[in-house]
Amino acid sequence: MPEAALPKEVRRRGRYRRRLRSRIILSFVLLGFCLTTLFAFATNWARARVENQLVEDVMNRNIDEYARRYYSDPQRNPDLPVQQMRARLVKADKFETLRLEQPEWYELPDGIHTISGVDDAGKPFAYKLAVRKTPEEWFFLAYDTTESIRGETQLKRALLVAVLVFSGLSLVLGWWSASRVMRPVSDLAARLRAYRGGSGDPEPLAPRFPDDEVGQLAEALDDYSTRLTHVVQRDREFNADVSHELRTPLAVIRGATELLLARPGLDEKMLQRLQRIQRAEQQCTDLIGSLLLLSRNERGQGSSNVARVAEQLLDSHRAQLGGKPLELVLEGERDLVIDAPEAALSVALGNLVGNAVKYSQSGQVRVRVLQNAIEVIDTGPGLSAEDAASLFQRGYRGTHAGHSQGGGIGLSIVSRLCDLYGWQVSVRPGAEQGVVATLKFSPAAPQ
Repeated sequence: MPEAALPKEVRRRGRYRRRLRSRIILSFVLLGFCLTTLFAFATNWARARVENQLVEDVMNRNIDEYARRYYSDPQRNPDLPVQQMRARLVKADKFETLRLEQPEWYELPDGIHTISGVDDAGKPFAYKLAVRKTPEEWFFLAYDTTESIRGETQLKRALLVAVLVFSGLSLVLGWWSASRVMRPVSDLAARLRAYRGGSGDPEPLAPRFPDDEVGQLAEALDDYSTRLTHVVQRDREFNADVSHELRTPLAVIRGATELLLARPGLDEKMLQRLQRIQRAEQQCTDLIGSLLLLSRNERGQGSSNVARVAEQLLDSHRAQLGGKPLELVLEGERDLVIDAPEAALSVALGNLVGNAVKYSQSGQVRVRVLQNAIEVIDTGPGLSAEDAASLFQRGYRGTHAGHSQGGGIGLSIVSRLCDLYGWQVSVRPGAEQGVVATLKFSPAAPQ
């Protein structure tokens, strides 16, 4: 399967795992490269320093011996102590001749000097020159270092090859070590992935790993898994208790209300109160069902006619307006059907309509059904920038909430329902005043 087709979380975990493995390998390679490079540099530096020191010591001793032999018998040309060296004696009457023949020697002071260049045939040369100058005689002692330079070049090449070889060995060693280090981590990750979607209690991880860092991590994961399992179990038990304990009295209320509504001769006030109780019971039933589905992260089955649910919500709010000069209007499509139960749509749309009715003191609340969305447009106080940024956060109450009832969780529930069913909710300021809340649905199911 190509990497692009994998889920984002799987690709991210794979990159992190490869990065950790790559870091181990890179660490070995850098360590091997740096150590061998440092060793090669130190070897070449020590060789050059020792060789130069030895050559200079030998040349100083030999030029001193050459001068001593000359002064012991000036009439005889002294023998050179070392055959590999070439000596030259220049007397005072030949100083100018030396300046013309070898000007580079003429300017040199006493000491050991390194001279290099290219001869007439185009071949490079290099030698060290020992110089001793007196008013009457100048002593020169030359030692050819051309072969030594060739040997130095060969040594540098050998050291470079050694650096490359040891870096390659470090790469192999790092790859092997990374595989050994990452194997228990990969095994732990594979066992954790095997638990995904399982219905039973997870098998303990710690007994399958040695008592090292990975074993301690497995033990910590076992402890976390145990505590998480207990939390999930308590949540399931709570959901079952809520479903049973709340639905039972609501069913009693529904049955009693239906019996009372079936009685003839009810006056208008009693009828309105019973109908209000019936609507409140239905709202509680829808809300409990939606919250239970949210807690289990499950979608409810069924389909809903958006206009019909919106009309029911508006009728419910009209009965609660009292003397409030507010008009509730339904506009637009009448045949929009979505793939979601009426309970979920009623909770999501009911919160939007309820907020519009609560914050609009006069004017009009229009519910407009579009092709694949629904808008709730009010004539309330509008929307501030702060409210727009935090409106769907749990517990947030808008700047116009004042002393009104509510804990700021209604729109948070709407947002969670949208995530569950694939809807989109947004709130923006109206063109002139008020707020426009839009609930956009996923593609509608056929009617």
